[in-house]
Amino acid sequence: MNFLTVIPARYASTRFPGKPLALLGAKPVVQWVYERAKEACDHVVVATDDARIAEAVDEFGGIAIMTSPDHPSGTDRCLEAAEAYMAYNGLDFDVVINVQGDEPFIVTEQVELLKSLFDNKTVDIATLVSPFVNDMEAIFNPNNVKVSFAKNGKALYFSRSVIPYYRDEDFKLWAKHHTYYHHLGMYAYRLSVLQEITQLLPSSLEKAESLEQLRWLENGYNIYIGKTTKRSIGIDTPEDLAEAEAML
Repeated sequence: MNFLTVIPARYASTRFPGKPLALLGAKPVVQWVYERAKEACDHVVVATDDARIAEAVDEFGGIAIMTSPDHPSGTDRCLEAAEAYMAYNGLDFDVVINVQGDEPFIVTEQVELLKSLFDNKTVDIATLVSPFVNDMEAIFNPNNVKVSFAKNGKALYFSRSVIPYYRDEDFKLWAKHHTYYHHLGMYAYRLSVLQEITQLLPSSLEKAESLEQLRWLENGYNIYIGKTTKRSIGIDTPEDLAEAEAML
């Protein structure tokens, strides 16, 4: 099975403009992501709508593809870059992996786990989760997306609310009765599925929770979950960058 990793990276950001080019140690954040992804996948490209990011990627020896500035999501940007890369190089890929351009600490085993899920032929889309460690404040934070899934790993629902709700227990004790899982924003799609889901209109559940993956569930696509204990820091704010710098 052939895999292509695409790293969507935009310059514009409400909370942290230019974050893909922010220096972490001696390297821009996007370079950290690219080099980590390259450890697990032979074919890696950065998809961007900004020449400054493309130039930076070129300078460190990576491959960048300029994409439309009008894409509504990173998923759409991911497809445009994948199709351009395949057309230019005369290559075909079975699965496209979407790694966020602000995740400098992804690890090889996470990408390998995503890839392994496609041994199951019923998997349309794969993504990762990690367990919350008895931290009810983090669990109740709506910025941390929670996931419920079946015993076979098939996703049932993603929510900003806490799922499941323990009706007859003090909410402070919920994490002692159930392992809550935090959704990590890394996806992999069969190429044909990626081409299909980018044609779908936003769904009611998606609009309610502002979670794109709910559009895919509402339209009947099978999303399967890989569990990892590895957690990375997404660079959303300058404060996140400082925390990442401390991790180095």
